[in-house]
Amino acid sequence: MLGKRGVDRVFLCTYKHLNEPDVGTRGRGEWIGSFFVPLWPYSKVFIPEWMNLRRQQKITGVLFISPTAIVLVLIILLPLLFSFVVSFYGYTFIHPRFDQFLGAQNYLRGFQDQYFWNSLEVTLIFVVAVVLVEFLVGFSIALLLNRDIRFKGIFYTILTIPMVMAPVAVGLIWKMLLHPDLGVANYFLSLLGISPVNWLGSTKMALWTLLLIDVWQQMSFMILILLAGLTSLPKEPFEAAKIDGANARQTLFYITLHLMKPVIVVALLIRTIFAFRTYDLVYVLTKGGPGVSTDLISYHIYKKTFMGLDLGQASALSYVLLILIMAIVVVLFRQMANRQESLY
Repeated sequence: MLGKRGVDRVFLCTYKHLNEPDVGTRGRGEWIGSFFVPLWPYSKVFIPEWMNLRRQQKITGVLFISPTAIVLVLIILLPLLFSFVVSFYGYTFIHPRFDQFLGAQNYLRGFQDQYFWNSLEVTLIFVVAVVLVEFLVGFSIALLLNRDIRFKGIFYTILTIPMVMAPVAVGLIWKMLLHPDLGVANYFLSLLGISPVNWLGSTKMALWTLLLIDVWQQMSFMILILLAGLTSLPKEPFEAAKIDGANARQTLFYITLHLMKPVIVVALLIRTIFAFRTYDLVYVLTKGGPGVSTDLISYHIYKKTFMGLDLGQASALSYVLLILIMAIVVVLFRQMANRQESLY
């Protein structure tokens, strides 16, 4: 078994040998094989010395990523395959057996369920509103921060605080702030002569309250991505526009937005995927209520699984959600590819 010092020495020798073929007296295969002994102690990895350097490097790269690939297969691919198989069976927590093949009935039952369509409608409204508000407000704040202003570091620190907080903690904090009788929000409204608002207990207010809380927490992510894109833009187009007499509005719409399109698409893509997966806030704040006014599809699947105990139908609905997200991802990626081609 090699110690830390021995591993470092073997790694340095392997690196030098790959980049300087004449260094050393041993074969390439022995150098590379000795490096991988700590990773695979029960098998000697040997790359024949007659292989060219390019092929050796490819094999070495595959060997490096294989442990991570194996872990990803075990924790991602196998559960996906298991849930896909379960979606075609009458598999429940009460009867956890694969002896009742239903075919596509789980999918058909999901499509015939009015609560599924309600959760899908609520989810689409939530995702569109959240992503749109976060982009508009976030891009405006990013434009303001993309200037030489004082205390910029303090602003960055304040922006990152909501983003690093756990959604459960955020939900509990806002649940106390928005309490209809003891909450701070209604207290300030009473000082203005406004009657208390049942923020989370009203079917008209619950979804929009949930939306604003999610915007409060996740908008920092949108700001930081857009701000990073703004700071990386080339200066020459803006200098040329200034010489040509373009005003601020023309510079924003014809130069800044045009150059920022790839970054904007990536930001919208990431936030759309995360918005579809929103579950924590719903669980902590409303439990899908009042009624089903905040029953997002992720929480609807949770109820099917752990309250209805119907793992087969829940798996089917999960794959419907996966297909929906993948379709949106494909559309956004094509938009980004078309924008990239138009730039060149």
